[in-house]
Amino acid sequence: MTEAVVAATEERIPARTPGAHRAQKGEFVFNFDKVNQILGGPDYSPVFGGCVEGDRMIVALMTAPAGKRSEPHSHPNEQWIFVLEGDMELVVDGQTHTAHPGEVIYIPANTVHCGSTPEGGKDAKFFTVKDASWGLHGIKAKA
Repeated sequence: MTEAVVAATEERIPARTPGAHRAQKGEFVFNFDKVNQILGGPDYSPVFGGCVEGDRMIVALMTAPAGKRSEPHSHPNEQWIFVLEGDMELVVDGQTHTAHPGEVIYIPANTVHCGSTPEGGKDAKFFTVKDASWGLHGIKAKA
C-alpha cells in the first residue's frame, strides 16, 4: 500500500474533550493559535484557548478574562497551572492563593477549586497540564 492509502485507512483517534485537538500518529508540533479554541469549562468557567491531547497528557494555553471568575469545580485528574501573564486568584480546597507570572499551581485530583482575575486588571494567560485519565473539562460543584 502507498503511504496515502495507509493514512486514509487509519482511524482518527477522537479527543476526550469536545473541540480539543487530539494528536494523531505523526503529529509532533502544534500551534495553540491554530488549534481549535475551546472553553476551559463550558458550564462553569470563562477561560478559553487552544487544547491538545495526547495518550497520557493534556496541555492547553488558556486566557482568563479580566474581572471574571470560574465557579467551583473539580475533576478526577490532577492539574498544573503555570501563570504566564497577569495575576490569578485561586481558591483550592478552601484556601485562597494569588499566583503571579512564573508561579505554578498544583490542583490535586478531585479537589474543589475556582479562580478569578482582578477587577480592572488585565487578562491572565496560563499554560495548563492534566493527566489524560479524564478530559480537560471538570465537573461543576453542587451548590
